[in-house]
Amino acid sequence: MQAITRRLGSQSSTSLKSIYPISHHYYGADHERGVSTIATKGVGHLVRKGTGGRSSVSGIVATVFGATGFLGRYVVQQLAKMGSQVLVPFRGSEDCPRHLKLMGDLGQIVPMKFNPRDESSVKAVMARANVVINLIGRDYETRNFSYEEVHYHMAEKLAKISKEHGGIMRFIQVSCLGASPSSSSRMLRCKAAAEEAVLRELPEATIFKPAALIGTEDRILNRWAQFAKKYGFLPLMGNGNTKIQPVYVVDVASALTTALKDDGTSMGKTYELGGPEIFTIHELAEIMYDVIREWPRYVNVPLPIAKALATPRELLLNKVPFPLPKPETFNLDQIHAFATDNVVSENALTFNDLGVVPHKLRGYPIEYLIQYRKGGPQFGSTISEKVSPDAWP
Repeated sequence: MQAITRRLGSQSSTSLKSIYPISHHYYGADHERGVSTIATKGVGHLVRKGTGGRSSVSGIVATVFGATGFLGRYVVQQLAKMGSQVLVPFRGSEDCPRHLKLMGDLGQIVPMKFNPRDESSVKAVMARANVVINLIGRDYETRNFSYEEVHYHMAEKLAKISKEHGGIMRFIQVSCLGASPSSSSRMLRCKAAAEEAVLRELPEATIFKPAALIGTEDRILNRWAQFAKKYGFLPLMGNGNTKIQPVYVVDVASALTTALKDDGTSMGKTYELGGPEIFTIHELAEIMYDVIREWPRYVNVPLPIAKALATPRELLLNKVPFPLPKPETFNLDQIHAFATDNVVSENALTFNDLGVVPHKLRGYPIEYLIQYRKGGPQFGSTISEKVSPDAWP
C-alpha cells in the first residue's frame, strides 16, 4: 500500500511540474543566478493543456503588480480567460483582490499579501512566476508614497529582481502616453525614468504607454459627470483646448495579452496605445454631457488660477499630521499633464502593430455614464429629451 502511495505521489508531482515548469524555489534549477533569460526564451515553449479557455493551462504564471487597480482587473480577466495562473500581490485588506478571484477557475487567481518596501516580500510573490506585469501607478501623492517611489523606484526594483530571478521570460512595464524627462508633470517624468530603468536592467522588456483610460471605473468621465451632477457645471482648465486620445481600457488589456501570446516579436519594443479618435477636453466633455442628457454648462478656469487652487494640498501634504483628501478636480500634477497635447507620436508602434483594433469611444465604452441621468438610466433617448435649462431651479 505504501509503495502504491509513493508511486501515485511521484506521478502527481511529475504531472504538476510538466504544467508549471517554474521551480518552487526562488531561483529556477535550470537557470543560472543573475542571468536574464527573457531574450533567449519566449512563453511559447511552455507546456499547454486544453483548448485555450479559462479551464485550460496556457503555461503562463503571471505576477501582476497593481492588479487591484483600474487597468489591473481587466488584465487579470484577460489572462484568466486564456487559462493563465495569475498571482495577485496586494497590500490592503483581504477584500482588495476578492473581486478578481471570480475571473478564473478555482485556484487560478492567487492573492498574495506583500509589502512593496520589503524586497524579500516582493521576491516571494514572484518566486513561481514566469511573467511579470507592472501596472503600479497613482495619479496623486500621499504622505506615505511619493511619485518617485511609486512610479520609478518600484519599477526599478521589479526589473532588478526579475533579472536575478532567472526564470522570468517576459516583463511588461506599463507607463503613460506623454511620459518624458522634460514633462512639466512629475508623474510623467517619473514614468519616463522608470522606462529607462527597466530597459537598463532588461533590454528585452516590453513597454506600453496607454493614453487616458476610459471605462466603467475611469477617473475622467466619472469625475466629470459626478461634478456636473452635483454642482450643475463643469470647470474647464484653459478653455479645454488640450488634445487627448482616450483609449478604452479593455483594448489596452487586450494589447498586453496579445503581446504575451506572440513569439517574442514584441520584446524590447515600446508601444503607444491611443484610441482611434483625438478629442479636445471640451469635445470629450460634450460627449459626456450628451450621454447623461444634461445641457452643457462650463466655467473656464485659467491655468494659473487652477494651479493656485491645487497648490495648497501639495504644500501641506507632508506638513500636517493627518492625511489630506484625494485631489479630484484640481489635481496639480494632472493640470500640468493636461496643459499640453497628449497624442500618439507619428512613428510610434501602436495597436495596429499588435493586430488589435481599438474601439471608438462613442457607444458601448461610455455606456456606463447613463447612471448619471437625473431621471434614471432610461431617461432621455434623444437629444431633445435633455433636461431643459428653463427647468433648472
